[in-house]
Amino acid sequence: MPRDGQSVKAANKEIRREALREQLSAQGHVQHVVVCIEKLQDLKEPLEALEVTRLDKAISHRLSLIKKYLPDVKLVELTGEGGDDLIPKSITILYE
Repeated sequence: MPRDGQSVKAANKEIRREALREQLSAQGHVQHVVVCIEKLQDLKEPLEALEVTRLDKAISHRLSLIKKYLPDVKLVELTGEGGDDLIPKSITILYE
């Protein structure tokens, strides 16, 4: 059901996007990345160059899938009225 001011097409797109996020989350990509990183960090078990390359590729591809449902956090700049800083200059000077 579309929200106020939202078209049926946009509502369906949002539903499909959420279903994809749930599917990707259920596939355990984050856990697999952690396991691969632990294999790379384990100095007791030597790895051949091909194994390292394959683990590296697996990590990078899974991270790209993870970004589909857990996007990067964006930096938000907070400003006061008229674009002024929220922290008074007197406090800023103390920490410089």
